[in-house]
Amino acid sequence: MNPIRQLAGQTAIYGLSNIIGRVINFLLVPLYTRVFLPGEYGVVTEMYVYVAFLLIVLTYGMETALFRFSESRPEHKDAVFSTALLSVLATSSLFIFFVIAFRQPIAGLMQYPDNVEYIVLLGSIVGLDALAAIPYARLRAQNRPWRFAITRLTGIAVNIGLVLFFLLLCPWLTNHGPESIRPFVERVYSPDIGVGYVFIANLAATLITLLMLVPVMRNAPWTLDRVLWKNMLIYALPLLVAGMAGWVNEALDKLLLKYILPESIALEQVGIYGAVYKLAMMMTIFIQAFRFSAEPFFFAQASKENARELFAKVMNYFVVACLLIFLGIMLFMDIVKHFIGPGFHEGLAVVPILLLANMFLGIYWNLSIWYKLTSKTLYGAGFAIAGALITILLNIWWIPHFGYHGSAWATLVCYFTLAVLSFLFGRKHYKIPYSLMKIFLLITIAMGVYFVSTITSQLIPALMYPIHLALLLVFLLGALLADPSLRTMIQTFRARGR
Repeated sequence: MNPIRQLAGQTAIYGLSNIIGRVINFLLVPLYTRVFLPGEYGVVTEMYVYVAFLLIVLTYGMETALFRFSESRPEHKDAVFSTALLSVLATSSLFIFFVIAFRQPIAGLMQYPDNVEYIVLLGSIVGLDALAAIPYARLRAQNRPWRFAITRLTGIAVNIGLVLFFLLLCPWLTNHGPESIRPFVERVYSPDIGVGYVFIANLAATLITLLMLVPVMRNAPWTLDRVLWKNMLIYALPLLVAGMAGWVNEALDKLLLKYILPESIALEQVGIYGAVYKLAMMMTIFIQAFRFSAEPFFFAQASKENARELFAKVMNYFVVACLLIFLGIMLFMDIVKHFIGPGFHEGLAVVPILLLANMFLGIYWNLSIWYKLTSKTLYGAGFAIAGALITILLNIWWIPHFGYHGSAWATLVCYFTLAVLSFLFGRKHYKIPYSLMKIFLLITIAMGVYFVSTITSQLIPALMYPIHLALLLVFLLGALLADPSLRTMIQTFRARGR
């Protein structure tokens, strides 16, 4: 159980920065959905869709390549880091220059001709974030989760502080503050900037975190090994294709909503969909925290005896954790829904669909370790392209009829299909003894509990909440019965705690 304890511990630490950061960002959603109209929040949602895509392009699989080559060539770890860092530094610098030089035409293409500053801010954020990804990966490869977490949390604090300063404090000082301070406020704040302050705060936070990562980068030899670079690119480029196609699966629906729905309601619908998507964030936080710790963990454990049995156990525990998150949100939706403004509540019906979709994304990510360990990354690209085609076709088909409900269902169909494909191909090339019966039973128990909760949700809160808490305990009991190894793991953690 020692490797699993290590994985769980590091997941908790990586999750600390992600959970705190995402929860704080999540707590900003009530602010955004009350300060901004749905159409204005739609702008924020759309812009960060582009950010997600460009980050994939500008890191082009170098994070995973760093893990792969650091483990396969332990005597050249510094050269691997330096080569990855210089490569991403060059491409990110060129990208920022390109965005600034062609900001006006880009703004026109994106239908924001009067907001060129959005393009410059977003371009700078993306370029600097891509550069920061490599030293962050270095910290993960060195098993330094605390340094990773502290750096991220500092950036998060700066971001949140500036958002609150510009969106809450400055307007209050303008309307109610003392006369002596208003000239200062007028110099740093303009109501016309509006959602632009979200991007300004993000850029400031990115600069601070990059400065904190300078010591990690300074320790690099700052030499580029061309042969190594070429080999890393060969390994990484299929992951780039997979990442781009993965972005299509995860984010393109928000852009398609904008361009397929009538212009009069498009941004409003994007804003509502983007807000309720945030309610599935706890699942996303856990999956991302798990991924930060699991990727180097899988590479480190792959050569050890019984590694495949270990990976199968990890999958079981992962599914249990995801289902607990699903039930925790859905059984207490009457509380959770208040994190977004009342004007966005019409989208709550798609939350369970999005939660399940993200769970299957996490399952797919677990399954995908086989093609990374065997260097068959072309399969990952193929799966992601297949998923992208499903996403595009289903969204084009369903959005005109069902709006963002069609987008949510397309996301679930896509990720479920990817999980099935990866499992089937993985059995041929790197068979891991996953217990499908246990996983199916766990999901069945969770769905049964959720179905009962939809009936009891009509009760008064004084009765409903105790019943829903009892239902959550029923699932835990069912999970322990379905997978006895969970009891062993819990007992091991309790013994270690003593």
